[in-house]
Amino acid sequence: MTGAVGGTHDRCIFCDAGPESSRDELVLVRTPLSYVVLNLYPYNNGHLMVVPKRHIGSLAAATDGELSELMRLTRDAEVALVEVYQAHGINVGINLGRAAGAGVLDHVHIHLVPRWTGDTNFISVVGETRVLPEDLHQTAQRLRPIFERLLKSPT
Repeated sequence: MTGAVGGTHDRCIFCDAGPESSRDELVLVRTPLSYVVLNLYPYNNGHLMVVPKRHIGSLAAATDGELSELMRLTRDAEVALVEVYQAHGINVGINLGRAAGAGVLDHVHIHLVPRWTGDTNFISVVGETRVLPEDLHQTAQRLRPIFERLLKSPT
């Protein structure tokens, strides 16, 4: 199989998130080299990921252009999550490799999880269950216009 920008690999959920994919409705914005997508299994409302289109397994394999876009979209995600959800903080993380907890091993991506003071919930801690008051489609409808606005603004 060939990735979005090139390279051969087994099926990859990030490479398969193209415009013809059923997951495309979760994509918030696309740039030439990267995109932002909602996490299908979020820890909190607004949990999203910034992903390079090219199938690469590490930041070391990224081009300068990819790194620049990934960071720009991560900044835009911070702005959007604070604006839409009034997040008190945001966990930003990259898990490189199985030992680091990567769920998708060979396609690097950046997680952004909005947080609020006192948001640790006994249900998720004790019952290993997540309670999300907002549907992913609602989340996309709230965040997408912010990303579109930010993409049009100068850097």
